[in-house]
Amino acid sequence: MDIGNTDSKVTSKVDSIIHAQWIITVDENHRNGQPTPLEQHAVVINQGKIVDITPTNDCPYQSDNVIHRPHHILMPGMINAHTHAAMSLFRGLADDMPLMTWLNDHIWPAEGQWVNEDFVRDGTQLAIAEMIRGGTTCFCDMYFYPSVGAQTAKDAQMRASFAFPILDFPSSWAQNADEYLSKGLALYDTYRNHELIDIHFGPHAPYTVSDEPLTKVATLSVETGMGVQIHLHETAHEISESLAQHGQRPIARLEQLKLLTPQLQAAHMTQLNDDEIQLLAKHGVNVIHCPESNLKLASGFCPIAKLSAAGVNVALGTDGAASNNDLDMFSEMRTAALLAKGVSGDPSAIPASEAIAMATFNGARALGIDDLTGSLEKGKAADLIAIDMSAPETQPYYDPISQLVYATTADKVSDSWINGKQVLRHRELTTLDRDDIVARAKAWKTKISGLAPAASHK
Repeated sequence: MDIGNTDSKVTSKVDSIIHAQWIITVDENHRNGQPTPLEQHAVVINQGKIVDITPTNDCPYQSDNVIHRPHHILMPGMINAHTHAAMSLFRGLADDMPLMTWLNDHIWPAEGQWVNEDFVRDGTQLAIAEMIRGGTTCFCDMYFYPSVGAQTAKDAQMRASFAFPILDFPSSWAQNADEYLSKGLALYDTYRNHELIDIHFGPHAPYTVSDEPLTKVATLSVETGMGVQIHLHETAHEISESLAQHGQRPIARLEQLKLLTPQLQAAHMTQLNDDEIQLLAKHGVNVIHCPESNLKLASGFCPIAKLSAAGVNVALGTDGAASNNDLDMFSEMRTAALLAKGVSGDPSAIPASEAIAMATFNGARALGIDDLTGSLEKGKAADLIAIDMSAPETQPYYDPISQLVYATTADKVSDSWINGKQVLRHRELTTLDRDDIVARAKAWKTKISGLAPAASHK
């Protein structure tokens, strides 16, 4: 019989059934401001897909893998829409500095000395381990050697998008913009139609990529449908430099180059005026808010309440662990909600339900995979997490949605499934060797700590 048909109440055999105290689906009603948590329900999974969400006491399915989480909330896995995964190996290397000082004097020299395929593999594994343990089931990465990152994510059975870097200047991965594009497009061909891995364009920023390669990216994005992720309007310095060099603000320049489209994923966006917000809404641009990295680097405040009110899709990202210094999407979600209230002066700005959508469905929408993941709905991939709410820190709770945003930490994530595969079970990773990952991270610290003392705060 049709697995998805429950009308007849005929028992069907499925791969997994997960029962929980609450399920937060982030479905269309939730996204429209009418969230309705489901109490004492189960998510039914078969062949990697959600085939039903049914009351626990009226579940017409059988499975050899029935999981009971009686004190837990099930929700879609978090989507970290902007990070630099391998930079986890630079965590804490150069803290408490402005962005350009941090980049020019510390991070870029460290990358020039240390970044290679082994660095990217080990750093990406470390990041994936942290993200899975923190409830993230999908991330978008922008870093060198994206083929290594993609293989690492694939091996870990992690859903991921890779925005391959494009720069005007050489790196250990490519020598010029044309080579970056050539290698990236070859990677796109390798992973075309892959069930877990997507490839996007990743021009680094308007101040590191000139008009010609940006124009090529705009054309190729239209031809292929590939997404484009870029650091944009991140600091006041970026705006002043663009005015001096191009006579216009970066967003205006990108509009002129035909890059403002629904495929664009604009990260940071701390320097926006009201006209630019309307321009983003007009072109359907996605904004990826990285509140904690922006705060730590004193880059500014992304006006997400205004963006949301204008109809702009706002997703969340952590940025890299070198500038955050973690990949904790629960913390990011809470900071985004609180910061929006403080910046707007409105305590009702970005309510808890909207913050959850930003951390899940909105990220999927920004990455162009919202038909596949980002919410718990029939037919979508079984990408979900279980959060243990039995600890004193989360008791009592009157509203599970509010409690998730304002009182729950990432260490409460007990289980995680990606495409129906359980990748975290009772806080233990099932597709990665935690001890080996930690040992290799410590070995990299021993090597990297030989850098100039100014690059590290002891």
